[in-house]
Amino acid sequence: MTNIDNASRRRWLAASGALALGMGLGATPALAQDFPSKPIRLVVPFTPGGVTDTGARVVAERLGARLGQQVVIDNRPGASGNIGTQAVASAAPDGHTLVLGFDGTLVINPHVFAKVPFDTVKDFVPVSKIGDTALVIVTHPSVPAKTLPELIVYSKRLPGGLSYGSSGTGGTPHIAAEMLKVRTGADFLHVPYKGGGQALADVVGGQLPMLYTAVAGALPFIERGQVRAIAISSAQRLPSLPDVPTVAETVPGFEVSSWIGILAPASTPKPIAERIQRELHAVVNEPGVKERLTKLGITSVGNTPAEFGQQIQADLKKYADVVKAAGIKIE
Repeated sequence: MTNIDNASRRRWLAASGALALGMGLGATPALAQDFPSKPIRLVVPFTPGGVTDTGARVVAERLGARLGQQVVIDNRPGASGNIGTQAVASAAPDGHTLVLGFDGTLVINPHVFAKVPFDTVKDFVPVSKIGDTALVIVTHPSVPAKTLPELIVYSKRLPGGLSYGSSGTGGTPHIAAEMLKVRTGADFLHVPYKGGGQALADVVGGQLPMLYTAVAGALPFIERGQVRAIAISSAQRLPSLPDVPTVAETVPGFEVSSWIGILAPASTPKPIAERIQRELHAVVNEPGVKERLTKLGITSVGNTPAEFGQQIQADLKKYADVVKAAGIKIE
């Protein structure tokens, strides 16, 4: 081959490389413009019927309408949410597979389980939080303590402490109670259940004196006087329970709210994540959606990917300290 041929060849390669680079740079916007090209799968890592699953379905219905493609709920329960969450971590990062993120799975499980099959920070792109769910401490009416300070004192006087139930070891209610123990020196004895429903039934029936649980499930029993609401763990009092004080009114700075949100696999193109975030933000602010979520005990919060990511990082650190102090571990 002559020198001229070699020079020509080099120019052709350079031009081809520039074209390929240009096509690569344009691929992401083109992909985002075509998104979504098929139904979107929203993996819910829990069984159907719970507050988390129902909240996801409320949002999915309207999100699909705004995106122009159906958002299909795919329930994949197991290992406290780890199985379904891991399935999305390894899914194609094209925006068509998303996960309903739950604080218990994403920021508590990494500290509680000896091994978790995903990395919360590295394996996901935060899209937006959907909302917060307040937790409440309830007791059977036979428990003499009627306020949180009285309950703390009462627990210290009981031989062996005051038993309390939760939806399971390592769940947000369990962690919230352990945080309260660390902050106040209360003598609470954890009784884990396989779900909050049976634990609540046992408090109503008098077999269990105390429960830390989501407000949504406990509210009807509180309103009927079957259990006594002692305190809620959100930052502000709730409109549905205006006379029930926050834990923070006794323990300044105390706040534990269970949250849900949507995340995508890592490497999902930014324009696609931003598109989903914009539509999701609009959905959770629709009056009808807000009303339906409120009935589930979920306060709508549509934030940015950066804001959601910052909360995930902060909660990972916060719960690491609590889990370590409480010595909670699941092999």
